[in-house]
Amino acid sequence: HVQLVESGGGSVQAGGSLRLSCAASEYTYTPYCLAWFRQAPGREREGVASIETDGTTNYADAVKGRFSISEDHAKYTLYLQMNSLEPGDTAMYYCATEPGTCGPPGWWKLPSLYNSWGQGTQVTVS
Repeated sequence: HVQLVESGGGSVQAGGSLRLSCAASEYTYTPYCLAWFRQAPGREREGVASIETDGTTNYADAVKGRFSISEDHAKYTLYLQMNSLEPGDTAMYYCATEPGTCGPPGWWKLPSLYNSWGQGTQVTVS
């Protein structure tokens, strides 16, 4: 499995911004699907955004227009730019990857699709 390490989390006030990073040990396969998930206490892990090899992106309705996913393939790094943060965005954020595409519409939101996960980075919005 690919080793993933997230960073960039922290505490911000509502309306603020954060940029999360996810460093991968390597991209051992093509195509691939990269994604950000989040999990708040007492809630299920939910998909936030995904990006595929061809640049196709997907976003959860709750973050559309506020969050942006991107990657730097040369640096094996995935990013999540989060703007206009809200208290409801408070959660542990995880990056994940799996070999292959993100699948049919909506599949990218399924945690079971992914075989590599990072340890998470906490985002707190007050």
